[in-house]
Amino acid sequence: MVPGETSSDGAEGADGPVASQLRRGVLEYCVLALLRDGPRYGVELLQQLAEVQVMATSQGTIYPLLSRLRRTGLAATYLQESASGPSRRYYTLTDAGRRALDEFAALWPDFRMAVDHFLNPGEQP
Repeated sequence: MVPGETSSDGAEGADGPVASQLRRGVLEYCVLALLRDGPRYGVELLQQLAEVQVMATSQGTIYPLLSRLRRTGLAATYLQESASGPSRRYYTLTDAGRRALDEFAALWPDFRMAVDHFLNPGEQP
């Protein structure tokens, strides 16, 4: 979708390329924030992200992201038996993941204000 275009129903495209690019940039930190509250398994993370429409994503996105978080030491995993099927792989936030999330949370307000400055140049914060 070209900036300023609307979809056939007249709504801005929440699943268009702009939304996808924005989601890609922050999804890792949203997942870390969800893990801050306690261990989660992949489908649970997908469900929680989908509660906010613009953050909804697919298994094809979340599982590679979770693997990357584990490889880079931002998340750890363990298997737990499930009453409703096979064992589930739970993801937890590591100390390094907490530091990365804290750094993102500290930078985010200034980043958001900077983007808002360019989008709305006449407004003062």
